[in-house]
Amino acid sequence: MTNQPSLTTSTGRMWLIVGGLFALIAAAVLIWVLPFEPHGLAAIALAVVVLLYAGMVITQLVTRRGRLRLGILAALMLTIAAVALVTLLIIAANQI
Repeated sequence: MTNQPSLTTSTGRMWLIVGGLFALIAAAVLIWVLPFEPHGLAAIALAVVVLLYAGMVITQLVTRRGRLRLGILAALMLTIAAVALVTLLIIAANQI
């Protein structure tokens, strides 16, 4: 599973593209749920998503090409997904 080209030999550009699309979708959904309770949670999550994507861009620019860079990019993208999902679950649970 860890011997995939996207984690071994890729330049990382695809991680940035997919991560950017994912961050954009997460941001759109989080903006949509801004008025819901708990107030401020969606705004904080939105800021975290933006910072995580900025971390992806910085990682691409600063780290050497290789497994470490690709692993960091993958971890940051998964963290974007986790932050958005957990935030939406908390907001949905408060609506019941």
